[in-house]
Amino acid sequence: MKRTLVTASLMAAGLFSLPTFAANIEVSVTNLTHGNHFTPILIAAHDADSHLFQVGTEASAALQKMAEGGDIADLNTAVTGNAGVTSANPAMGLLAAGASVSDVMLDTGDNTHLSVVAMVLPTNDAFMGLDGWKIPTEAGTYTLYVNAYDAGTEANDEIINGGGMSGVPGIPAAPGGDGGMNAAGVMDNSENSNIHTHPGVLGDMDPAGGMSDLDSRVHRWLNPVAKVVVTVK
Repeated sequence: MKRTLVTASLMAAGLFSLPTFAANIEVSVTNLTHGNHFTPILIAAHDADSHLFQVGTEASAALQKMAEGGDIADLNTAVTGNAGVTSANPAMGLLAAGASVSDVMLDTGDNTHLSVVAMVLPTNDAFMGLDGWKIPTEAGTYTLYVNAYDAGTEANDEIINGGGMSGVPGIPAAPGGDGGMNAAGVMDNSENSNIHTHPGVLGDMDPAGGMSDLDSRVHRWLNPVAKVVVTVK
């Protein structure tokens, strides 16, 4: 009898010492801005040492592509190449202001952390970002409010010129057709070339000139810019 009790105790100790991971999660993302869009969203589950971005550090080439032009392909490749799992572009295109994408299912396997990114459009290099949030192991629903960050790779001149390629100044477009034209450009005196909290958009109300191509009545925003809801099954 004594031997049986000792064996059972050892088995129980072994079970409790095993690491536990969240296996299945459901994610939804809501755009909280008044008049801005999110470019294709990347939702990624990865290990604790991986990051799509880190505040206070220089943006990677892959992050720059996403922040300036909405291209998530290289970030997606980086995650999956390191045994992470992703949902790339679950909204099947742009996510408009006030809209949500929901029921995004991920089998995270051994991955313990969650990141979410997408460019905020129209901006020069702003992106909404959740960096390496530890996925709870306890089943339940968790709500996160997500800020926008500046990639630090381009001056915030607020000029729409059809750009979007890495290293090319300017903004790709105003998806709602509510941008201006022929702006002189906003003087951006920022010296912070690392990823940092985005200062926001100035804009103006002159559709044919002024200092900005962004309409301050439409494109102004404050943090947070997104709501992410994670349900751990």
